[in-house]
Parts: sequence; structure tokens; C-alpha cells
Amino acid sequence: MQANPRFLNQPRKFWAHVKLLSQLIGYTDRSTRTIRQYSPQEIYSAYNNVGLSTSWMGTNTQPSQELIDLVHYSQYRADVLTNQVQHNLMNKDQAELLFTQLYNQFRPICPIPMNKQKGDMKNFNFFTGIVNILIHEAIGRGQCNFDPRELIVVTKQDEPLRTLSRRVDGAYPGILNPKAIWEIKEYYYTTTFGSRVADGVYETLLDGLELQELQDNEGIHVKHYLFVDAYKTWWEDGRSYLCRMIDMIHMGLVDEVIFGREAVQRIPEIVKDWR
Repeated sequence: MQANPRFLNQPRKFWAHVKLLSQLIGYTDRSTRTIRQYSPQEIYSAYNNVGLSTSWMGTNTQPSQELIDLVHYSQYRADVLTNQVQHNLMNKDQAELLFTQLYNQFRPICPIPMNKQKGDMKNFNFFTGIVNILIHEAIGRGQCNFDPRELIVVTKQDEPLRTLSRRVDGAYPGILNPKAIWEIKEYYYTTTFGSRVADGVYETLLDGLELQELQDNEGIHVKHYLFVDAYKTWWEDGRSYLCRMIDMIHMGLVDEVIFGREAVQRIPEIVKDWR
């Protein structure tokens, strides 16, 4: 999923509002299990209740553009998650079927890691396999690091310019001056939405902040992607974190988040930009 251009270049103050309102009002309505859409009245009440200024909102008859944008963004976020993202997320059996189809079609030679389960659940990491196969085929089976075990390094005149804080799940063509890096978050076997899953979102946010600083101060853009799957984990248990992912896209902290089966169509298209 790519950013909606309308919300892509909003000032940082706008995102301060978005994150605070998500805390004060909530990302989701637990009683109806839906993504919240904020009305002007809800926004006014939320700020008034905690003693924050509401003068920036304008009036009932002439609301400010900032207020209008916040209302429309909350509506957009709810709509895209409910009507697009939800239907792209797969469960374990669906992911396994898609992985098997791609494996049989391409007979890949790229690395495909195993999961960390035991016994009957021991198998390939299906979504990682899907992503790796599609990327490997899209780059013509060329050079790509599907398992970086070192930090990403960006250089200038053969000297280190930036070294990222975390290791990532993939880098093209490699960890030195990559054109693109990515993280893969698949959680088919989790029974609850725990801190480990939540931390995965914040790890991507940290990477995005470092890459944003690199671009702002050095003019170097490394494309940054997040691949996400597991219907139960993200849609049933972690919808508030899906909201955070939509926010990250529009804050410019990640170029694109690819949800589930969307990978089949999007990966060949995004790889064209790398090459």
C-alpha cells in the first residue's frame, strides 16, 4: 500500500495531532470492533477535556483546514484498513498455499528460512519465502542480500557516512550503500498480540527515522519497505498497530507497506524502481 498524496506532505504538527488523538479517542472502537473515524465534536471534546487549546479548530460554521484534514485522514485510514488491508492479509493456510504455488512455479535458489516452531508446525517461513522468491525473480536472480547479519552502511568518498542501528531482513543489492532495505513481519502462530509483535512496528519506525535524517541532511534516499502478514495477529488482535503503519507511510518513514497477498502484484512493480 502506497501513501495517499493528499496526506503525504503534512507538517509534523499534523502528526502530533494524529498520534495524540489516537491516544485520547482511540484507534479502534472495541464495542463495534471497527477503526475509529473522528468527528469535529470528538476532537473538540478530547482536547477540551485535557485542557488543550481548541481555538485552532475554527468554528462550527467555518472549521479550520487543519481540522478538516484531521477528520478526513481518520476517515481515510479507517476506510483503507477496512476495505483494502483487511482483505489482503492471509492466515497460515492461505500463505502456505501461495508459497507452495510460487515455489513450484519458480523453483527458487534464493534463501528461504525455516520458522522457529517445533514438531508438526516446523516449516518454511511462508511469507518470507513469498517475499524472497518474488524479489529474486523480479531482479532476475541477481545480487541481493536476503539475510543481512550486519548493519546497513551508507558511505561517501569511501568513508562511512551513516550506519543504521539495527540489522534488517533484506537489502538490495547488499548492506553497503543499498538502494532498498526491508523488514518482514509474519506471525501466523502467535495466540496473543504481545510486546514482541508490537516492537516489530517500532523497529521499523526507528529505521525510518534514521533514513529520513539521512535524506534530509545528506540528500540520500534509501527505499524502505515493510512486509506484513497474518490476519489474526494484525487484524483481529492488532488493528491499532495497523493504524500506526498507515501513519508511518504518510509520515514518510517507510516508502510502502505491503500487506499479505498484495506482495504478488506489488513486488515486481517496486523492484523496477530499484533497478
